Amino acid sequence: MDDAEREGADGSGARNGATEGPGGGGPAGGADGTDVDAVLAETGFDADESVLTRRQAEVLVLREQGVRQSEIASMLGTSRANVSSVESSARRNVEKARETVAFAEALTAPVRIAVEEGTDLYDVPKLVYDACDEAGVKVNRTAPELMKAISDAAGDAVQGREVREPLLVGVTTGGRVQVRRSAD
Repeated sequence: MDDAEREGADGSGARNGATEGPGGGGPAGGADGTDVDAVLAETGFDADESVLTRRQAEVLVLREQGVRQSEIASMLGTSRANVSSVESSARRNVEKARETVAFAEALTAPVRIAVEEGTDLYDVPKLVYDACDEAGVKVNRTAPELMKAISDAAGDAVQGREVREPLLVGVTTGGRVQVRRSAD
């Protein structure tokens, strides 16, 4: 988080960028009558526990409700460019949080299979099933479903049937399959 976001991004000095609206602590709401404070409370947002500042959360709530950046800027008493910057930072923070959770889950998955570059995608289900059998973990996917899930999650690391970059396939105790690109 940069100094501008800490100070309220609009120079007001308000921590986390809150401007007063009905109910205090945040913007009044979106054009559709969205009560941002109510949405934040309903979804359990806690600025002390989140990677998002309150301002970032407010902007995301409004954007998800279809409110234009220029309208949000007017509601918050700031510029559209500032709202764009806050939204961009918020989306980067969300992506970083997702990546962190994926890393932690991969790290703790009881089944981890290293799939080497050059492996035929059709060979991967057997590797996964064998490792899961050994660990006593059940995978609720057929071989074609597993290949599709791995291919989709790996993106361009899998082309056709060929694994072009090393992958780590993890399976959680609940049978959820996770795929990460791994370093050579």
